[in-house]
Amino acid sequence: MRDIRSAAAGVRVTRPVPLRQAVYETLIELIVNGSLTPGQHLVESELAEQLGVSRQPVREALQRLQTDGWVDLRPAQGAFVHSPTPEEATQLLSVRAVLETHSAHGAALHATEQDVTRLWELQEAGIAALTADDARGIVEANAALHGFITQLSRNKVLAELIRQVDRRVRWYYMPIARPRGKDAWNEHATLINAIAEGDAERSEQLMRRHTQNTTDFYCRQIAAAAALRT
Repeated sequence: MRDIRSAAAGVRVTRPVPLRQAVYETLIELIVNGSLTPGQHLVESELAEQLGVSRQPVREALQRLQTDGWVDLRPAQGAFVHSPTPEEATQLLSVRAVLETHSAHGAALHATEQDVTRLWELQEAGIAALTADDARGIVEANAALHGFITQLSRNKVLAELIRQVDRRVRWYYMPIARPRGKDAWNEHATLINAIAEGDAERSEQLMRRHTQNTTDFYCRQIAAAAALRT
């Protein structure tokens, strides 16, 4: 289990947003990027010290994080980073799959030659992160590529809905970024080719298969980790 001091080192909460909101957002980002890991004990006093705030906004943030499913508050034990279950992953990633298949369909209809060039640039960034064995870099590159495909769909409602699940998807993707990486980025390349050809139906099918593969892989990883603990 990682020490909170090292996880939050150099992270300081800034204003002008309300302090409790800033603490909330900062803690989510530390969870999403893997600095705070599933099951890790979160000590109010240590978090307050590292974030440069009093304990009150930390306490308020932890309560809200529990409500939103990022943290578990256990009586007489304290706060712990939530460990996602296979059921949670399946539900969230299935929603993401529905949204992103629509994104891929729209992207194939609207992508210009310049847009396709940008897709390949994002693909190269992901391959570079994979080659460097940089899990955080892979996650960010993956989010950037998927985000740009959503942008190309020209559907503002769709983009807003995807933004609502983006951070949790990045959180779930972090532990599988490296083992899933080679297959995922090969699938991305096939998808980009379909978008470049303007083949909306094939792009939609490829995105559906891609997101399902990610969901299945994640659930297998969770099941394997649970088996080791029993």
